[in-house]
Amino acid sequence: MGVMSRPDGRAPDQLRSVQLSVGFLPYAEGSVLIEQGNTRVICAVSVEDGVPSFLRGQGTGWVTAEYRMLPRATVTRSPRDTSGRTDGRNVEIQRLIGRSLRAAVDRAVLGERTLIVDCDVLTADGGTRTASITGAFVALALACEHLRASGQITAIPLRRQIAAVSAGIVNGTALLDLVYAEDSAADVDCNLVLTDRGETVELQLTAERMLPSSDQVDRVIALAKQGIGELLEIQRAVLATHVPAVLSALHGT
Repeated sequence: MGVMSRPDGRAPDQLRSVQLSVGFLPYAEGSVLIEQGNTRVICAVSVEDGVPSFLRGQGTGWVTAEYRMLPRATVTRSPRDTSGRTDGRNVEIQRLIGRSLRAAVDRAVLGERTLIVDCDVLTADGGTRTASITGAFVALALACEHLRASGQITAIPLRRQIAAVSAGIVNGTALLDLVYAEDSAADVDCNLVLTDRGETVELQLTAERMLPSSDQVDRVIALAKQGIGELLEIQRAVLATHVPAVLSALHGT
């Protein structure tokens, strides 16, 4: 079987171009615009004093996330939700983002504060949840450094670096970082969240149109791990430029 042609001409194991624009929102304690191909997400972190009721008095903090897409983030307009209810897909994604970022944070060092992560999708072309996690980690790092630099905490409460990517099997070929046209036609769809230590935070793998063999599953996961390694390097380059103290905290230097 020959190598399939991808919509954007990439090799099967090639990430889309990734750009992280730091400080995209001037008022948030930490913010990043992540552009991964045509998927663009604003990730903003706000700091609030206090924690949910189940954590009060324990001296530990909390990290939570909200996720939305703009009405014209996709080819057809999605109506704004004016009912006050969040749809099931958004709830699933924002819980994933929150779980992933909490894995990075030493909440005892954070104290009784809540970090609220808003991920707003400007344009969606596949991989919005994984791009949100990758971008939100950098926004979280910026917010943590803001807290330390302003004297609100004494140390940066980050213990792990987190990144995420999609992969899958399309027409029998394992592919990294699926665009929407690939994702919508995928035989197998996978989202992987890893730490910089290689720990698995979340693995979502679904048999959409075929039941993959163990070898095919291994290939998809290996591709995702490779892509996350590249994303972690991109994050580190941005952190080294904008918040080198975070890298020192992460690596104990």
